[in-house]
Amino acid sequence: MKNIKRKDIPPRGEMIFDVIIHEAEEGGYWAECPVLRGCNVQGVTFENVEKNIKEAIELCIEEINSRKEIIPIQNRIYILPIAI
Repeated sequence: MKNIKRKDIPPRGEMIFDVIIHEAEEGGYWAECPVLRGCNVQGVTFENVEKNIKEAIELCIEEINSRKEIIPIQNRIYILPIAI
């Protein structure tokens, strides 16, 4: 069984969404939230893309709520480098 780290437990009322941040070939970064279809953004800096994806997630949630749909729940995503 996986040990749950304290940072994995959101404060009451908050939701956790895993985000994947990629380096863009043309420079900068792009990010996606896989559980929210179409929720992806770009940014010049890592901090900028992080801010942008948070705003995009909030907008996606507002849209889902306005359609009276259920916000998707995801299994946690773990990405780690493996040296071969």
